Amino acid sequence: MRLPRTRRTAIARTAVRTGLEPHARRARSARDTRRTRRTALAAVALASVAVLAAAALPAQASGPARSGPAQANGPAGHGPLRAQAVAAYDFGHPDPADPARERDIGRSGTPLTLINGGSAMRVDDEAYRGSSPALQVRQQNPAVAGNDDWKAGTWDEAGVGSLGAFNSAKAATVMGWFKMTGDNPTLNSNTANPTDRYGAIGLAGVLSGTSDGHAVRALLELIQVNGELKLVALGRRLDSGASQTFAASADWQKVLPRGEWVHLAATFDFRDGTMALYRDGKPLDGFYVTPGDPWELTTTPAPHRASPTDPRGIKIGGSFPQNTRENNACDCRMDDLLFLDREVTAGQVGAEYRRMTKGH
Repeated sequence: MRLPRTRRTAIARTAVRTGLEPHARRARSARDTRRTRRTALAAVALASVAVLAAAALPAQASGPARSGPAQANGPAGHGPLRAQAVAAYDFGHPDPADPARERDIGRSGTPLTLINGGSAMRVDDEAYRGSSPALQVRQQNPAVAGNDDWKAGTWDEAGVGSLGAFNSAKAATVMGWFKMTGDNPTLNSNTANPTDRYGAIGLAGVLSGTSDGHAVRALLELIQVNGELKLVALGRRLDSGASQTFAASADWQKVLPRGEWVHLAATFDFRDGTMALYRDGKPLDGFYVTPGDPWELTTTPAPHRASPTDPRGIKIGGSFPQNTRENNACDCRMDDLLFLDREVTAGQVGAEYRRMTKGH
């Protein structure tokens, strides 16, 4: 006779409580043990795979060479301008095949050569907290006419194709961190006068399309203006034309005091001839040096742009990145150099500075 379902359920529950089903309990316990063991083994396997994968990844500064730009893994507070830059260098990305070359972390993948000093030019000195190594440039033998000064750059007489964003550019910006580390301006190794000094201090710039290694399309530099050294933005719209200079009014040694990291930016709008300078995220008062219309805006048809030529390169810490001559050497350090094919606004310059120094 078959008992009703409610009666069978009650008897089963009683059996469990009174130990009448030890076999069922032992079977369930064995299943639980096997399940726990399988889970533990799977976790160990996953952890092992993660460790092996991490070990296979290269360090940021010595990873495999890439045909495109290096990954822009800068400090968390760095702003978006780095990724937007045509070329960007933080001097923490040496080419693993040649440590005398620095990989571009901008969008163009244009490598730099660390000229005459190689990897020794990378030094431990933070421009701001969390920044990478800095670049040291300097004169080596000021009493000897030669071209052994430490500088950086890239050069191609036919034009550097990866810098093609500056071909017919509407505007440009050069910006970065700079620190004077020696006696500037340096001694002029190209003259017989042992006390003569260069009339300029080279910082960073993009060369023109017909440059001999000195002439530029957009440059951040210190030069003589009316007999006084000034921080300037110097731009040339047309390869065959003259340059215009926007000079900071302030004493250059107050703008760039020796031993102090300073963030500088220079902007160039080739459409209307306007230029600007910034220090630590704030605009600098200044004035235009060349009277008239050196960019030929009134005598050439609009829209106005830079010459339709690829720049012949980039120069950093002096002129002639093809290393044929020493000129306007700088005894200084640099970091986070950005070269953009547009005019960065005052608000963007300020925001970039705040992100790097304050993290917001």
